[in-house]
Amino acid sequence: MADLQDEPHSVGIGAEDLPAPSETAVGALERAAALLSVQPVADGCNTLVWTLRQSPYHDIDKPGDSGVDTDIPRLRAGGVGAQFWSLLTPHEAGTPTDQVVSDTLEQIDVALALIRRYPDSLCLALTADDMADARNRGRIASFLGPVPGRTLTDSLGALHAFHALGVRIFAPAGAPWAQQDLTAFGHEVVQEANRLGIVLDLTGCAPTAARQIAAASKAPVVISNTAAAALNPHPGNVTDEVLLALREANGLAMVTFDATRTGDSLHAVADHVDHVRAVAGPHGVGLGAAFGTEQGASRPTGLTDPSGYPRLIAELLDRGWPEADLALLTWGNAQRVLRDAEFTSRAAQHRRGPS
Repeated sequence: MADLQDEPHSVGIGAEDLPAPSETAVGALERAAALLSVQPVADGCNTLVWTLRQSPYHDIDKPGDSGVDTDIPRLRAGGVGAQFWSLLTPHEAGTPTDQVVSDTLEQIDVALALIRRYPDSLCLALTADDMADARNRGRIASFLGPVPGRTLTDSLGALHAFHALGVRIFAPAGAPWAQQDLTAFGHEVVQEANRLGIVLDLTGCAPTAARQIAAASKAPVVISNTAAAALNPHPGNVTDEVLLALREANGLAMVTFDATRTGDSLHAVADHVDHVRAVAGPHGVGLGAAFGTEQGASRPTGLTDPSGYPRLIAELLDRGWPEADLALLTWGNAQRVLRDAEFTSRAAQHRRGPS
Protein backbone atom coordinates (compact mmCIF):
# COMPACT_ATOMS: atom_id res chain seq x y z
CA MET A 1 0.00 0.00 0.00
CA ALA A 2 1.27 3.42 -0.95
CA ASP A 3 0.65 5.06 2.40
CA LEU A 4 2.46 2.55 4.60
CA GLN A 5 5.55 3.64 6.46
CA ASP A 6 8.76 3.17 4.53
CA GLU A 7 10.58 2.38 7.74
CA PRO A 8 8.04 1.56 10.47
CA HIS A 9 9.15 2.82 13.86
CA SER A 10 9.19 0.33 16.67
CA VAL A 11 6.37 0.24 19.18
CA GLY A 12 7.09 -0.17 22.86
CA ILE A 13 4.85 -2.14 25.16
CA GLY A 14 4.78 0.22 28.12
CA ALA A 15 5.20 -0.75 31.75
CA GLU A 16 2.60 -0.97 34.48
CA ASP A 17 2.19 -3.01 37.62
CA LEU A 18 0.83 -6.14 35.97
CA PRO A 19 1.60 -9.84 36.42
CA ALA A 20 4.40 -11.22 34.26
CA PRO A 21 2.89 -12.28 30.91
CA SER A 22 2.89 -15.90 29.82
CA GLU A 23 4.80 -17.06 26.74
CA THR A 24 1.54 -17.02 24.80
CA ALA A 25 0.84 -13.45 25.93
CA VAL A 26 4.37 -12.37 24.98
CA GLY A 27 3.81 -13.79 21.49
CA ALA A 28 0.54 -11.88 21.15
CA LEU A 29 2.22 -8.68 22.39
CA GLU A 30 4.96 -9.07 19.80
CA ARG A 31 2.36 -9.57 17.07
CA ALA A 32 0.44 -6.54 18.37
CA ALA A 33 3.58 -4.38 18.30
CA ALA A 34 4.36 -5.52 14.75
CA LEU A 35 0.84 -4.70 13.61
CA LEU A 36 0.85 -1.27 15.28
CA SER A 37 4.18 -0.39 13.66
CA VAL A 38 2.39 -0.53 10.29
CA GLN A 39 -1.23 0.22 11.22
CA PRO A 40 -0.97 2.46 14.30
CA VAL A 41 -3.85 3.66 16.42
CA ALA A 42 -5.95 6.59 15.25
CA ASP A 43 -7.35 7.59 18.66
CA GLY A 44 -10.67 9.41 18.45
CA CYS A 45 -10.55 11.36 21.71
CA ASN A 46 -7.92 12.93 23.94
CA THR A 47 -8.73 15.82 26.29
CA LEU A 48 -5.15 16.95 26.91
CA VAL A 49 -5.82 20.41 25.45
CA TRP A 50 -8.30 21.21 28.22
CA THR A 51 -5.92 19.79 30.83
CA LEU A 52 -3.04 21.95 29.58
CA ARG A 53 -5.26 25.03 29.73
CA GLN A 54 -5.76 24.34 33.43
CA SER A 55 -2.22 23.10 34.16
CA PRO A 56 0.15 24.49 31.50
CA TYR A 57 3.32 23.39 33.30
CA HIS A 58 3.21 19.82 31.94
CA ASP A 59 5.98 18.99 29.44
CA ILE A 60 4.60 16.13 27.35
CA ASP A 61 7.96 15.49 25.68
CA LYS A 62 9.27 14.00 28.92
CA PRO A 63 8.31 10.43 29.85
CA GLY A 64 6.45 9.56 32.99
CA ASP A 65 5.01 12.94 34.00
CA SER A 66 3.05 11.64 36.97
CA GLY A 67 0.55 14.47 36.81
CA VAL A 68 -1.03 13.67 33.43
CA ASP A 69 -1.71 10.40 31.62
CA THR A 70 -0.62 11.53 28.14
CA ASP A 71 2.84 12.36 26.87
CA ILE A 72 4.66 11.79 23.60
CA PRO A 73 6.75 8.84 24.85
CA ARG A 74 3.61 7.02 26.00
CA LEU A 75 1.77 7.82 22.77
CA ARG A 76 4.67 6.33 20.84
CA ALA A 77 4.93 3.34 23.18
CA GLY A 78 1.26 2.64 22.54
CA GLY A 79 1.61 2.87 18.78
CA VAL A 80 -0.56 5.98 18.38
CA GLY A 81 -0.15 7.41 14.87
CA ALA A 82 -3.06 9.85 14.77
CA GLN A 83 -4.80 11.74 17.55
CA PHE A 84 -8.06 13.66 17.53
CA TRP A 85 -7.58 16.40 20.14
CA SER A 86 -10.94 17.21 21.74
CA LEU A 87 -11.70 20.93 21.99
CA LEU A 88 -14.80 20.48 24.12
CA THR A 89 -15.04 22.22 27.48
CA PRO A 90 -17.07 21.20 30.57
CA HIS A 91 -19.64 23.99 30.24
CA GLU A 92 -22.87 24.09 32.19
CA ALA A 93 -26.06 24.00 30.13
CA GLY A 94 -26.83 27.67 30.84
CA THR A 95 -23.44 29.07 29.79
CA PRO A 96 -23.92 31.92 27.28
CA THR A 97 -23.09 31.04 23.67
CA ASP A 98 -20.50 33.81 23.37
CA GLN A 99 -18.61 32.29 26.32
CA VAL A 100 -18.70 28.86 24.66
CA VAL A 101 -17.36 30.38 21.43
CA SER A 102 -14.54 32.28 23.15
CA ASP A 103 -13.52 29.24 25.18
CA THR A 104 -13.52 27.10 22.05
CA LEU A 105 -11.27 29.59 20.26
CA GLU A 106 -8.90 29.47 23.23
CA GLN A 107 -8.92 25.67 23.04
CA ILE A 108 -7.94 25.88 19.37
CA ASP A 109 -5.13 28.29 20.23
CA VAL A 110 -3.77 25.94 22.92
CA ALA A 111 -3.98 22.96 20.54
CA LEU A 112 -2.10 24.76 17.77
CA ALA A 113 0.54 25.92 20.26
CA LEU A 114 0.92 22.31 21.44
CA ILE A 115 1.51 21.10 17.88
CA ARG A 116 4.01 23.92 17.17
CA ARG A 117 5.91 23.16 20.39
CA TYR A 118 6.66 19.56 19.39
CA PRO A 119 7.21 19.66 15.59
CA ASP A 120 9.36 16.52 15.59
CA SER A 121 6.50 14.47 17.05
CA LEU A 122 3.21 16.18 16.21
CA CYS A 123 1.92 17.72 13.00
CA LEU A 124 -1.39 19.35 12.15
CA ALA A 125 -3.54 17.16 9.90
CA LEU A 126 -6.48 18.35 7.82
CA THR A 127 -7.04 15.37 5.52
CA ALA A 128 -6.71 11.61 5.29
CA ASP A 129 -3.61 12.14 3.13
CA ASP A 130 -2.10 14.28 5.88
CA MET A 131 -2.80 11.41 8.28
CA ALA A 132 -0.95 8.94 6.08
CA ASP A 133 1.91 11.37 5.41
CA ALA A 134 2.45 11.98 9.14
CA ARG A 135 2.62 8.24 9.73
CA ASN A 136 5.13 7.81 6.93
CA ARG A 137 7.33 10.52 8.49
CA GLY A 138 7.12 9.07 11.99
CA ARG A 139 4.93 11.83 13.41
CA ILE A 140 1.55 11.77 15.12
CA ALA A 141 -1.13 13.28 12.89
CA SER A 142 -3.03 15.81 15.00
CA PHE A 143 -6.63 16.65 14.14
CA LEU A 144 -8.49 19.53 15.76
CA GLY A 145 -11.89 18.68 17.16
CA PRO A 146 -14.53 18.15 17.97
CA VAL A 147 -15.76 21.62 18.79
CA PRO A 148 -19.15 22.02 20.50
CA GLY A 149 -22.39 22.37 18.56
CA ARG A 150 -23.56 25.01 21.04
CA THR A 151 -21.32 27.51 19.24
CA LEU A 152 -23.95 27.60 16.46
CA THR A 153 -27.37 29.12 17.16
CA ASP A 154 -28.95 30.62 14.05
CA SER A 155 -25.89 31.12 11.84
CA LEU A 156 -23.31 28.92 10.13
CA GLY A 157 -20.61 31.59 10.43
CA ALA A 158 -18.87 29.95 13.40
CA LEU A 159 -18.73 26.64 11.53
CA HIS A 160 -17.00 28.35 8.59
CA ALA A 161 -14.56 30.07 10.96
CA PHE A 162 -13.69 26.83 12.74
CA HIS A 163 -13.07 25.12 9.39
CA ALA A 164 -10.73 27.95 8.35
CA LEU A 165 -8.80 27.44 11.61
CA GLY A 166 -8.30 23.74 10.82
CA VAL A 167 -11.15 22.10 12.76
CA ARG A 168 -12.39 18.94 11.05
CA ILE A 169 -14.74 17.45 13.69
CA PHE A 170 -17.94 18.94 15.14
CA ALA A 171 -20.11 17.66 18.02
CA PRO A 172 -23.82 18.58 17.88
CA ALA A 173 -24.59 17.33 21.44
CA GLY A 174 -26.03 20.09 23.61
CA ALA A 175 -27.00 22.34 20.70
CA PRO A 176 -30.62 23.54 20.74
CA TRP A 177 -31.06 22.34 17.16
CA ALA A 178 -30.03 18.73 18.00
CA GLN A 179 -31.97 17.80 21.10
CA GLN A 180 -34.54 15.03 20.77
CA ASP A 181 -35.22 15.94 17.14
CA LEU A 182 -33.07 17.58 14.48
CA THR A 183 -34.56 20.99 13.60
CA ALA A 184 -34.63 22.65 10.19
CA PHE A 185 -31.49 24.60 11.15
CA GLY A 186 -29.94 21.36 12.32
CA HIS A 187 -30.43 19.94 8.85
CA GLU A 188 -28.66 23.02 7.46
CA VAL A 189 -25.75 22.41 9.83
CA VAL A 190 -25.44 18.78 8.70
CA GLN A 191 -25.55 19.80 5.04
CA GLU A 192 -22.94 22.52 5.50
CA ALA A 193 -20.65 20.26 7.55
CA ASN A 194 -20.85 17.75 4.67
CA ARG A 195 -20.00 20.48 2.17
CA LEU A 196 -16.97 21.61 4.22
CA GLY A 197 -15.72 18.08 4.90
CA ILE A 198 -16.26 18.36 8.67
CA VAL A 199 -17.02 15.04 10.36
CA LEU A 200 -20.00 15.04 12.73
CA ASP A 201 -19.34 13.48 16.16
CA LEU A 202 -22.52 12.16 17.79
CA THR A 203 -20.97 11.62 21.24
CA GLY A 204 -23.51 12.65 23.87
CA CYS A 205 -26.43 12.99 21.46
CA ALA A 206 -29.79 11.57 22.44
CA PRO A 207 -30.48 8.35 20.52
CA THR A 208 -33.26 9.93 18.43
CA ALA A 209 -31.10 12.88 17.41
CA ALA A 210 -28.14 10.58 16.75
CA ARG A 211 -30.18 8.42 14.39
CA GLN A 212 -31.60 11.47 12.62
CA ILE A 213 -28.16 13.06 12.12
CA ALA A 214 -26.71 9.77 10.88
CA ALA A 215 -29.57 9.47 8.38
CA ALA A 216 -29.36 13.12 7.26
CA SER A 217 -25.59 13.15 6.73
CA LYS A 218 -24.28 12.14 3.32
CA ALA A 219 -20.86 11.54 4.91
CA PRO A 220 -20.12 8.98 7.65
CA VAL A 221 -20.58 10.15 11.23
CA VAL A 222 -18.60 9.06 14.29
CA ILE A 223 -19.07 8.63 18.01
CA SER A 224 -15.58 9.53 19.19
CA ASN A 225 -15.72 7.97 22.66
CA THR A 226 -18.36 5.55 23.84
CA ALA A 227 -19.04 1.97 24.94
CA ALA A 228 -21.86 -0.52 24.49
CA ALA A 229 -25.02 0.23 26.47
CA ALA A 230 -26.00 -3.43 26.02
CA LEU A 231 -23.09 -4.34 28.32
CA ASN A 232 -23.25 -1.32 30.64
CA PRO A 233 -26.32 0.98 30.64
CA HIS A 234 -24.24 4.08 31.37
CA PRO A 235 -25.97 7.19 29.93
CA GLY A 236 -22.89 7.98 27.85
CA ASN A 237 -22.87 4.58 26.14
CA VAL A 238 -24.38 3.90 22.75
CA THR A 239 -27.39 1.66 22.23
CA ASP A 240 -27.52 -1.17 19.73
CA GLU A 241 -30.19 0.78 17.86
CA VAL A 242 -27.74 3.63 17.29
CA LEU A 243 -24.94 1.18 16.42
CA LEU A 244 -27.20 -0.30 13.73
CA ALA A 245 -27.88 3.22 12.42
CA LEU A 246 -24.13 3.81 12.29
CA ARG A 247 -23.68 0.57 10.37
CA GLU A 248 -26.33 1.67 7.87
CA ALA A 249 -24.60 5.05 7.47
CA ASN A 250 -21.04 3.60 7.25
CA GLY A 251 -20.25 5.41 10.50
CA LEU A 252 -17.83 4.63 13.29
CA ALA A 253 -18.17 4.08 17.06
CA MET A 254 -14.87 4.49 18.93
CA VAL A 255 -14.58 2.66 22.25
CA THR A 256 -13.44 4.56 25.34
CA PHE A 257 -11.12 3.47 28.17
CA ASP A 258 -13.30 5.02 30.88
CA ALA A 259 -13.82 2.35 33.55
CA THR A 260 -17.16 3.83 34.61
CA ARG A 261 -18.47 3.08 31.11
CA THR A 262 -16.63 -0.13 30.25
CA GLY A 263 -15.69 -1.86 33.50
CA ASP A 264 -12.40 -1.83 35.33
CA SER A 265 -10.37 -4.36 33.35
CA LEU A 266 -8.74 -4.68 29.95
CA HIS A 267 -10.90 -7.77 29.41
CA ALA A 268 -14.04 -5.67 29.94
CA VAL A 269 -12.90 -3.09 27.38
CA ALA A 270 -12.25 -5.90 24.89
CA ASP A 271 -15.81 -7.12 25.52
CA HIS A 272 -17.14 -3.70 24.49
CA VAL A 273 -14.93 -3.64 21.39
CA ASP A 274 -16.21 -7.11 20.51
CA HIS A 275 -19.83 -6.03 20.97
CA VAL A 276 -19.51 -2.87 18.88
CA ARG A 277 -17.85 -4.89 16.12
CA ALA A 278 -20.60 -7.49 16.25
CA VAL A 279 -23.39 -4.90 15.92
CA ALA A 280 -21.81 -2.09 13.87
CA GLY A 281 -19.62 -4.43 11.81
CA PRO A 282 -15.83 -4.64 11.38
CA HIS A 283 -15.91 -1.34 9.48
CA GLY A 284 -17.85 0.40 12.25
CA VAL A 285 -15.58 0.05 15.29
CA GLY A 286 -12.61 2.17 16.38
CA LEU A 287 -10.80 3.38 19.48
CA GLY A 288 -11.31 6.66 21.33
CA ALA A 289 -9.78 6.19 24.77
CA ALA A 290 -10.46 9.70 26.15
CA PHE A 291 -7.03 10.00 27.76
CA GLY A 292 -5.56 13.42 28.45
CA THR A 293 -6.54 13.87 32.09
CA GLU A 294 -4.66 14.44 35.30
CA GLN A 295 -4.56 11.86 38.05
CA GLY A 296 -7.86 10.61 39.39
CA ALA A 297 -9.61 9.41 36.24
CA SER A 298 -11.11 5.93 36.50
CA ARG A 299 -9.21 3.67 34.09
CA PRO A 300 -9.30 -0.08 33.46
CA THR A 301 -6.34 -2.04 34.81
CA GLY A 302 -3.73 -2.31 32.07
CA LEU A 303 -5.15 0.64 30.11
CA THR A 304 -4.28 3.58 32.34
CA ASP A 305 -2.44 5.55 29.63
CA PRO A 306 -1.82 5.33 25.86
CA SER A 307 1.07 2.87 26.26
CA GLY A 308 -1.53 0.18 26.98
CA TYR A 309 -2.81 -0.08 23.43
CA PRO A 310 -0.60 -3.07 22.49
CA ARG A 311 -2.06 -5.05 25.39
CA LEU A 312 -5.59 -4.50 24.09
CA ILE A 313 -4.58 -5.54 20.57
CA ALA A 314 -2.88 -8.64 22.03
CA GLU A 315 -6.10 -9.50 23.87
CA LEU A 316 -8.09 -9.21 20.65
CA LEU A 317 -5.56 -11.38 18.83
CA ASP A 318 -6.02 -14.00 21.54
CA ARG A 319 -9.76 -13.79 20.93
CA GLY A 320 -9.24 -14.70 17.31
CA TRP A 321 -9.54 -11.34 15.62
CA PRO A 322 -7.98 -11.47 12.13
CA GLU A 323 -5.21 -8.96 11.58
CA ALA A 324 -7.20 -7.38 8.75
CA ASP A 325 -9.99 -6.48 11.20
CA LEU A 326 -7.47 -5.18 13.72
CA ALA A 327 -5.96 -2.93 11.03
CA LEU A 328 -9.46 -1.52 10.45
CA LEU A 329 -9.97 -1.04 14.19
CA THR A 330 -6.73 0.83 14.77
CA TRP A 331 -6.27 2.86 11.59
CA GLY A 332 -8.30 1.89 8.55
CA ASN A 333 -11.79 2.81 9.73
CA ALA A 334 -10.80 6.30 10.93
CA GLN A 335 -8.96 6.99 7.68
CA ARG A 336 -11.92 5.75 5.64
CA VAL A 337 -14.31 8.11 7.45
CA LEU A 338 -12.03 11.05 6.69
CA ARG A 339 -11.66 10.05 3.04
CA ASP A 340 -15.41 9.60 2.65
CA ALA A 341 -16.04 13.00 4.24
CA GLU A 342 -13.60 14.59 1.79
CA PHE A 343 -15.24 12.82 -1.16
CA THR A 344 -18.68 14.01 -0.02
CA SER A 345 -17.32 17.55 0.31
CA ARG A 346 -15.89 17.56 -3.22
CA ALA A 347 -19.12 16.16 -4.64
CA ALA A 348 -21.23 18.79 -2.82
CA GLN A 349 -19.00 21.63 -3.99
CA HIS A 350 -19.11 20.31 -7.56
CA ARG A 351 -22.91 20.21 -7.49
CA ARG A 352 -23.05 23.71 -6.03
CA GLY A 353 -20.63 25.09 -8.58
CA PRO A 354 -18.40 28.18 -8.13
CA SER A 355 -19.57 30.58 -5.46
